[in-house]
Amino acid sequence: MELNIKFMGETLLKVLAGIPTTLEITVITLVVAGPLAFLFAIARAENKKVAGRLITAYVSFIRGTPVILQILFLYSLLPSLLNFLVKDVLGLDYNVFNWNPVIYAYTVFIINNLAVLTEVFRSALATVHQGQLEAGLSVGMTKGQTYWKIIIPQALVSALPNLCNTTVNLLKSTSLAYMMGVKEITSIARTAAAYGYNYIEAYLDIFFVYLVLCTIVQLLFRLIEKKMSAYKQLLAG
Repeated sequence: MELNIKFMGETLLKVLAGIPTTLEITVITLVVAGPLAFLFAIARAENKKVAGRLITAYVSFIRGTPVILQILFLYSLLPSLLNFLVKDVLGLDYNVFNWNPVIYAYTVFIINNLAVLTEVFRSALATVHQGQLEAGLSVGMTKGQTYWKIIIPQALVSALPNLCNTTVNLLKSTSLAYMMGVKEITSIARTAAAYGYNYIEAYLDIFFVYLVLCTIVQLLFRLIEKKMSAYKQLLAG
C-alpha cells in the first residue's frame, strides 16, 4: 500500500483551516467552565450539605458516562427541547435548528469539563491548609478576599499539572465535534478523504496536527509552572 503524499499535503493545508475552530472550542470551554468549577469545588470543600451533594451527584454522573454518549444524547435532545420551548411555550416563530452547530459543541464540552475541573480544583484546594483561611479572617479580610488573594493563587499552582492534562484531553476530545456538524480538524479531513477513500492519509494528517497542538499546550504549561514555582517558593519563604 502506497500513501498518497500529494493528497496528504493538500489535505494538511485544508486541515490547518480547522485549527481556529478547535482552539476556539477549547478556550471558550475552559473560560466558562473554569470559574464555575472553582465555585463548585469550594462548595464541596466547605461541605455545603445540599449544594455539595448535588455537585457530587453531577460530577459522578458526568464522569461516569462517555463523552461520546453525552454528545449523542445532548445533540439529539437539546435542539428538540429548545425548539419546543421557543415555538410551543414562548410562541415565537424561530427555527433553532438553524443555529450554528458549534453552540451545541460548546454546551457539551462545558458540561463535561465542568465536572472534570471541579475535581481538579477540589483536590488543589485540599493542598492549601485550612488555617490560612482562618488567618485571613483573623486579620480582617473577608472570606472572598482571603480566597482571592491567598487560597486561590496557591491552589492554582497545585492544580497546574492536572489543568495541563485536562486541557490536552479537551483539545483531543474536540475531534468528536464533527459528530455535531462542526467544521473542525477531523470533519475537514474526513470530508476530504471521502472523495477518494484516502482515510489513512487523512488520519495521519489529523494525528500530526493534534500531536503538534498538544505538544505546544504542554510546553506552555511547563513555562507557566516554572514561573508559578517561583511564586510558590516566595509564599513558602
